[in-house]
Amino acid sequence: MISVVIADDQPLVRSGLRMILSGEPDIDVVGEADNGRLVLDVVAQTRPDVVVMDVRMPEMDGIAATRALTQAGGGTRVLVLTTFDVDDVVYEALCAGASGFLLKDAPEERLISAIRIVAEGSSVFAPAATKRLIREFAGRRPATAPGPDASLTQRELEVVKELAKGLSNTEIARNLYVTENTVKTHIARILLKLGLRDRVQAVVWAYQHDVA
Repeated sequence: MISVVIADDQPLVRSGLRMILSGEPDIDVVGEADNGRLVLDVVAQTRPDVVVMDVRMPEMDGIAATRALTQAGGGTRVLVLTTFDVDDVVYEALCAGASGFLLKDAPEERLISAIRIVAEGSSVFAPAATKRLIREFAGRRPATAPGPDASLTQRELEVVKELAKGLSNTEIARNLYVTENTVKTHIARILLKLGLRDRVQAVVWAYQHDVA
């Protein structure tokens, strides 16, 4: 069972998300919060697998809350819901440790799928916005510093390119005709070589270095 906390300052949005998710047999909404500071308290009490996080909230915004959850290291992963007019904020959320983002007008099936993917340790990016958003804002920052050995093999570069599309391990394995375990091994080696924390940072690195 995937435990989820919904964080949004609009009651109707929270109600709608709860209604959508309550119909899924493998998803359990264990809490809600209407501001970022309350999110931290609810997560501490419920220890959810995933927080569905709005960016614009009072007291503490979604970026600060995401950063705090990431630094706490409790294992809870964050899926940001956003709109096109806050692209720069979403990029900051990814840098803060979010496992991905979706647009608020995404189909219900996409949201449900994204929660499952994030819960299993993969990342999700809104297909229509990924390339535009990350390329634009990665260019505003210095390139992520590589680790002690930044030389990637041809296959590892192929995996990075697939990561940059926002694909799950299952999708990457299918596209490259390898097993999921092989994909996981490649990703682990990529993160080690580049000195990166997770696959989200690997996606940002790919756009910063024109690999995507």
